[in-house]
Amino acid sequence: MKKPVFTGIGTAMVTPMTEKGVDFAAFERLIERQIEGGVDALIICATTGEAPTLSDEEHIECVRFAVKTAAGRLPIVAGTGSNYTDHAVEMSIKARDVGADALLCVTPYYNKCTQRGLVESYTKIAGATELPVIVYNVPGRTGVDIKPATYAELAKVSNICGIKEANGNISSVADTQARTNFELPIYSGNDDQIVPILSLGGVGCISVLSNVIPAETREICTRWFNGDVKGACELQVRYKPLIDALFCEVNPIPAKAALAELGLCSDYARLPLTKMEPENRARLVRAMKEVGIL
Repeated sequence: MKKPVFTGIGTAMVTPMTEKGVDFAAFERLIERQIEGGVDALIICATTGEAPTLSDEEHIECVRFAVKTAAGRLPIVAGTGSNYTDHAVEMSIKARDVGADALLCVTPYYNKCTQRGLVESYTKIAGATELPVIVYNVPGRTGVDIKPATYAELAKVSNICGIKEANGNISSVADTQARTNFELPIYSGNDDQIVPILSLGGVGCISVLSNVIPAETREICTRWFNGDVKGACELQVRYKPLIDALFCEVNPIPAKAALAELGLCSDYARLPLTKMEPENRARLVRAMKEVGIL
């Protein structure tokens, strides 16, 4: 297996905002809370970070700020994917230049591409810097699903060093491991599949849940890595209602609502995202109370 960028939980950070722009004071609070919670990496300006509504300047400034605030205490992974490969290359270089430790690159969305297009696109992005690249597969958002045979091709690229798998298909994960001989570290991209993917040789999760309960999410992996399979499963099941509530509307609307309930940042999101519907927010609050964080 190639060396993982991290093992355990990487938090896919929200980007706290107000109508005036990114709220860097809140961002610092959130970063420090994650580090205190023991997470293993921070993923900046990816899906949960509302990258599509950030300007390039805001995007890179968020990465720069996270690098400065973390100060080497854990890896900073910059989301730099795009539906235009040359733009992904440009953002990857800029993220490298402000100190990112690795890149998370989503598959091209909307215009989509073939499996050959995926190989060529990721090969070009990876070749633009020396940074490790984590491939991000989330067909529910992009309309593109990376096939196990394509992962086998991508594994040949020296600095493609991981997969964030959010296609929800456990059989596909098993097929990927077989075709790559466990060469690419796999992170669950779905919080309700942390333990299932760990059971197939995965190395952790890139998590939305850990925005809200960082230490508790990390404990799922800690128990697993310590051989406490039953304990890890118990936590996976315990947090399932909260996970479901965090995804009852499009991410990151509920995550921001949860953090607002905790007094950590505003629930403001940029259009087309809106505030959480009252009935769904009530469901989220109930789930937060059930796990004892409200």
